[in-house]
Amino acid sequence: MQTQTTISVTLKDGSKKEIPDGSTGLDLAKSISNSLAKKSIGLVLNDELKDLTTILKNGDRVEIVTQDDPRSYELLRHSTAHVLAQAVQNLFKGAKIAIGPVIEDGFYYDFEIPNHTLTPEDFIKIEKEMERLANEDQKFVRVNIKDVDMQLNEFKSQGEKFKAELLEQYKNENPTLYVLEDKSGKSVWNDFCRGPHITSTKQIKAFKLLSVSGAYWRADETKESLQRIYGTSWWSKEELDGHLNKLEEAEKRDHRKLGRQMDLFSMHDETGPGLILWHPSLAFVRKQIEDYWKELHDKNGYEFVYTPHIAKTDLWNTSGHNEFYKENMFYMSVDEQDYVLKPMNCPFHVLIFQSRRHSYRELPIRMAELGTVYRYERSGVMHGLARVRGFTQDDAHIFCRKDQYVEEIKGVIDLVDKIYKGFGLNYFAELSTKPKDAIGTKEIWEFAEAGLEQALKEYGLEYKINPEDGAFYGPKIDFKLKDALGRIWQGATIQLDFNLPNRFDLKYTEKDGAQEQPVMVHRAIYGSLERFAALLIEHFAGAFPVWLSYKQVIVMPISDRHFEHAEKIFNLLKEKNIRANIDLRAESINAKIRDAEIEKIPYMIIIGDKEISENLISVRARKKRDLGSVQVDKFIEQVLSEIKDKTIGT
Repeated sequence: MQTQTTISVTLKDGSKKEIPDGSTGLDLAKSISNSLAKKSIGLVLNDELKDLTTILKNGDRVEIVTQDDPRSYELLRHSTAHVLAQAVQNLFKGAKIAIGPVIEDGFYYDFEIPNHTLTPEDFIKIEKEMERLANEDQKFVRVNIKDVDMQLNEFKSQGEKFKAELLEQYKNENPTLYVLEDKSGKSVWNDFCRGPHITSTKQIKAFKLLSVSGAYWRADETKESLQRIYGTSWWSKEELDGHLNKLEEAEKRDHRKLGRQMDLFSMHDETGPGLILWHPSLAFVRKQIEDYWKELHDKNGYEFVYTPHIAKTDLWNTSGHNEFYKENMFYMSVDEQDYVLKPMNCPFHVLIFQSRRHSYRELPIRMAELGTVYRYERSGVMHGLARVRGFTQDDAHIFCRKDQYVEEIKGVIDLVDKIYKGFGLNYFAELSTKPKDAIGTKEIWEFAEAGLEQALKEYGLEYKINPEDGAFYGPKIDFKLKDALGRIWQGATIQLDFNLPNRFDLKYTEKDGAQEQPVMVHRAIYGSLERFAALLIEHFAGAFPVWLSYKQVIVMPISDRHFEHAEKIFNLLKEKNIRANIDLRAESINAKIRDAEIEKIPYMIIIGDKEISENLISVRARKKRDLGSVQVDKFIEQVLSEIKDKTIGT
């Protein structure tokens, strides 16, 4: 009798486990405990997410993924996307599938459907069909495509041109097919896919289709138009309901919707897409943001510069933008000379540095500019204030010596911390390292990455590493902002650049008279004022703290006989530089309060007979409601203190 051979795998805790050769991840889970096997969803095999049914090899590092693990959602959502695709093809004959990736908190799938435009009303029958398929307990089976030509012919005969194109592209990369099998083992649907997936459709318990939009195959406007269905999937109905409530709250906070309701900004056909008109109320918020930025930069040794909006194409040849960034730039011709609307401020700052000689004693030189730039964003990706074609960056560039580099990075981190705390925003940091297409020597990359990491550690800021996610010209630190709903927004970036100093041959004179190249650091803290304004609108749901509010206080007399006293209070507030308004409309006090709450004005002062006789004011706060009667001087002192201290909660 032949003895069965065994293999050894390493578990998450570092311990070794002997299992029979040919065992799957599920077999491993069963050998540990039945309860673990029941909760198992997938594997992390040698740091890569895999199907639970993957066969293990000797020496593998294996971690069992359960529903409690956030990584399990990738398998669930990817699998739910396949069930969506099967349902659509069952319901709409002739529908062809494109791609269906997992995205944050959900998934989407692209379809070409002849003679039918999907609407949200179609979701009811699609979801019903998905539920039926889930309950059929279909099995996800991974199949290695051994005969690519035969599979290509099959896809083409089925009219699945997108699947065929993808298979042709990846035919030399061990392509796989995922087949859904019914209980009898019969194949009922398949897709060209890398996986991984859950084991059975029965594990899909709580999902919802959310929206439909247009898309293009390969995101190319010259290729086929597709219909994209977005959805979400969770392990339980409670999780799904919580997510849907969060989406409902996010919709209420959508800065585009609040922008219309609160008269904050607009876009017009006459100006063109992605070009923003800031209305007075949001322009005031912007002024406060800019003033705060200037104040802190002035205190931290930055010098302010101003640069043009256009430059001859020669500049962008030297900088490399015409070579690497051309598709995102706007070109024009003036006096038979080609010009470019600037996509970035950095080459101008480089020219300012280059315009005269510098000694090592002068460094660091820190230049800052609120510079408006222009980038061609495709119409399909523009989104309110968050993704536009013309925007203002809070740009700064630091030119320093190598021995100053770490301290300068720490200084930027400290500035980021101060500015974000002023808005009550939480953040976390990511360090992105050398990509595969990097330029520059190994030594300078090691110097740059080590310096960024040292600065993060010495500052005491926790961070995670994004391997190979730096720019081709240097590593970077990205700051991710978390809003009131827990959503993540791109924030500050600190970027080291070897490219521009080389291209412009930047030099400074060292102590011994030698000419040395300075270290150049790009950094922006808001990122863009437009996107940061979108974040603030949604974070505060339009209810800005007092120091950012265009209207800080509104005085509301109850009737005509209270007008005179109300105007005295109004004038007193204005004298103290509080942005006050007065509501003299012939409306009831309840109507005035309701309208002030819709406008999200932080404080309402109500003046009636009682307030006049007692020489007090009745105050209502936007969030805390009725604050009772107080002396006007004390109220003014409180509001001025909130403005000065940039208090968040009002």
